[in-house]
Amino acid sequence: METFRCFGTGDPLYEAYHDTEWGVPPSSSPDESELFERMSLEAFQSGLAWITILRKREGFRAAFAGFDPAAVAAFDEDDVARLMADAGIVRNRAKIDSTIANARALLDLHERGERLADVFEAHRPPTRARRVPGFDQVPSNTPESKALAKDLKRRGFRFVGPTTAYAAMQALGYVDDHLEGCISAR
Repeated sequence: METFRCFGTGDPLYEAYHDTEWGVPPSSSPDESELFERMSLEAFQSGLAWITILRKREGFRAAFAGFDPAAVAAFDEDDVARLMADAGIVRNRAKIDSTIANARALLDLHERGERLADVFEAHRPPTRARRVPGFDQVPSNTPESKALAKDLKRRGFRFVGPTTAYAAMQALGYVDDHLEGCISAR
């Protein structure tokens, strides 16, 4: 079988994301900043092409204090105004507000001795030995992503519906949706 890249071929930024990050769990850290960043970017991507987010990623990192959850949780209305004026990011008030709220929810989770990675892990679907020939056969959400979205909302997270939760599960390696024949199939 001939191998190929599921997506991103032709754009070095997109290729690098596909080959080295999509489907790879984030590094573990006490503040879970990488997980917070990747979850936040999935929410910003909602309704947009992922390449748009990748091209603005460094802008997001600068605007959101490197996705340091404690720093983002301290953002106030002046910060929101600054973000709404920043052409380096997606300027969507609901998504900006939810990112700040999610940083606060993450800190609350940590204060209770819990980890966001464990919340995701609790909703990992059973490993499936399936490779599909096209993305048209990959679901946009699953029972597990619906349960994850509900659990995250219960814990104070916002902009994490079942489809965004499923996209995060894909991006973070909780499900493997690389296509049949993909060079990155793990």
